Amino acid sequence: MAAICSFVRLLVRNNTNLQHSLNSIGTKRWCTVAHNISVWNTVKAKREAALLGGGQARIDKQHAKGKLTARERISLLCDPSTFVEYDMFVEHRCTDFGMEKEKITGDGVVTGRGMIHGRPVYVFSQDFTVFGGSLSSAHAKKICKVMDQAMMVGVPVIGLNDSGGARIQEGVESLAGYAEIFQRNVMASGVVPQISLIMGPCAGGAVYSPALTDYTFMVKDSSYLFITGPDVVKSVTGEEVTQEELGGAKTHAVISGVAHHAFDNDVDALVRLREFYNFLPLSNLDAAPRRECNDPIDRMVYSLDTVVPLESTAAYDMLAVIKAVVDERDFFEIQPNHAKNIVVGFARINGRTVGIVGNQPKVAAGCLDINASVKGARFVRFCDAFNIPIVTFEDVPGFLPGTAQEYGGIIRHGAKLLFAYAEATVPKITIITRKAYGGAYDVMSSKHLRGDINYAWPTAEVAVMGAKGAVSIIFRGGDIKAAEKEYMEKFANPFPAATRGYVDDIIEPHSTRARLCHDLDVLASKKQTNPWKKHANMPL
Repeated sequence: MAAICSFVRLLVRNNTNLQHSLNSIGTKRWCTVAHNISVWNTVKAKREAALLGGGQARIDKQHAKGKLTARERISLLCDPSTFVEYDMFVEHRCTDFGMEKEKITGDGVVTGRGMIHGRPVYVFSQDFTVFGGSLSSAHAKKICKVMDQAMMVGVPVIGLNDSGGARIQEGVESLAGYAEIFQRNVMASGVVPQISLIMGPCAGGAVYSPALTDYTFMVKDSSYLFITGPDVVKSVTGEEVTQEELGGAKTHAVISGVAHHAFDNDVDALVRLREFYNFLPLSNLDAAPRRECNDPIDRMVYSLDTVVPLESTAAYDMLAVIKAVVDERDFFEIQPNHAKNIVVGFARINGRTVGIVGNQPKVAAGCLDINASVKGARFVRFCDAFNIPIVTFEDVPGFLPGTAQEYGGIIRHGAKLLFAYAEATVPKITIITRKAYGGAYDVMSSKHLRGDINYAWPTAEVAVMGAKGAVSIIFRGGDIKAAEKEYMEKFANPFPAATRGYVDDIIEPHSTRARLCHDLDVLASKKQTNPWKKHANMPL
């Protein structure tokens, strides 16, 4: 400070104009100005260091792997010039193992708020160029701060995960940081949407926060999720496995169901995430988003009149039905490669976001099995939590039989889907396109589970089971073909359900879109509640 003031005096000694200025404002104020300039230069230098993360060499290494940096990802995700960063100057406080000599401004995560298509969002993006994105106590506190604010104002949280896991040098402090994040994930569940985009390695405790969020997306060939890595697996079990096989995007998007989608690269993932974000409300206090619709609400879809084959066992594509009905054929499918015998995803009908659930006759005849039940239940519960109406297209011959399913707990897992539909209080509309057999008829948003409007197409078959199985039980001997025909005429059609009021109407398939548009408008003011409880005890 003294040196700065001496410099100011020397500068003005032979300069009359500066002397007059100095006399008019006073030496102390000049020194204050000079001090502020010095501080601001320090801030500027720190900011520039923070923007570089772990340095240009590590940034180049990140790019060489086909990956963007933490800040580049935020720039692509958020609308231009809308991101406001928090805690840019935070540094860790660890002094063990020489860490006091290794401090990088920002400490491996970029946090703040921004806009996506003009709608607010809170974001954290882990920076792999800084200590491998590992989580320290300071790193965790930065994430917790944006999660707390998101909860307070009712705005979704998006996490861009790229982390090597806990920072070992910090020991239990790092583990405590994970637990603080987990607690907030749980508190935010059902309050604001939470989305995780895995854009690099995610191991150990780092995997549980994404698992607690509503949607987990991955990037092919560059993102990994596993509790223990290949080296640990080999040392403990002797099993040799690659990172990709153990926890790559294909593993989790196809086999385990942990990931809800896998994208081709960082840019594709962020662009698709922006698209996905527009389907979601900001919080559980908001109605489902609605935008202007240019697709006529009274559009007749005549292709649906012939989509269901005459042969009852022949397959057809339920996706063709869904896309024909929704606005502009725009359908964002969730888990498209996992449990493909059920289809779930988001669309718009008359501009309003809806959740779509449909049995897929092309895969396992549309039977419900363990994976399909869990996939459907999770989706239905999300829609109900965030006020998104549910439209169900039903063609289900029953639950998949067999010892593998029974030993795996199909009874318990199938009950999850039943529970989710029965608990949901959002508008629920069901269209039975063909088969609605046995307990699966009940489960798929039947009138008995408080379905608001239930339709059947003329091709619908509502019965305890298919004709062949029923005849083998009812009739012992005699003319089997005649018995099957009699059974089909009596039960395998929509009239038994319609005459009992279990379906509200038998409609022409081509009128389905128009019906849905009008019904959703009517049901927009629906108010229904469940009995008070601390929480339900659904079968897990």
